[in-house]
Amino acid sequence: MTHSIVIATPHSRYDLLEYNLKYKLRDYRIIRIRSQDELTIEKLVAVNPRYIFFPHWSWLVPEEVFSQFECVIFHMTDVPYGRGGSPLQNLIVRGHTHTKLSAIRCEKGLDSGPIYEKRDLSLSGTADEILLRASKLMEEMIISIVQSKPVPVEQKGETEFFLRRKPEDGDLKRVDTLSRAYDYIRMLDGEGYPPAFIETEKLRIEFSDAQYMGSWVSAKVVIKKRE
Repeated sequence: MTHSIVIATPHSRYDLLEYNLKYKLRDYRIIRIRSQDELTIEKLVAVNPRYIFFPHWSWLVPEEVFSQFECVIFHMTDVPYGRGGSPLQNLIVRGHTHTKLSAIRCEKGLDSGPIYEKRDLSLSGTADEILLRASKLMEEMIISIVQSKPVPVEQKGETEFFLRRKPEDGDLKRVDTLSRAYDYIRMLDGEGYPPAFIETEKLRIEFSDAQYMGSWVSAKVVIKKRE
């Protein structure tokens, strides 16, 4: 009997992860879920997955799902530090250059479940570059978890929560140094994130592809009419 594994994420950056898992875990049927509407208990019962992995999932996982199936979420902090929203951006604005990628069993509390494993992750580059780097680690971690079936260990240490950042938090008027301007642009330069911006009375100026040159920052600029 072939066992199933579900990979739940809408983002195209994880297409390669899905492809590689199908090649490297040939004893398993890899099933991709791309939207919240697809994550139904009926569909999951039909395929009966051994694990459900959430590489990047922006919605809450229903309790009926994580109570019936072994669900593994990935969080870009050394939990219990940094539980909560927008971990990549919250880490960078706090001055972190490295973090841990944590594989956590999904439970009722936000990012509070026991840990399967953690791996080191650099926070250099754009949001897309960091997330692609994380995707490669997730592939390795998924294979490790599937093959070794570890028992997750409860989190230890002082808990600190991150608040989910809002689109208006990317306003460059909030920063006063070149290094901070560079960080704001790069940490939002990725699929699914609203870019860093400045607004005038009638225009919105959005920034991407930043380069920090010491005495100045260069970036690609898109100018739009304000809505």
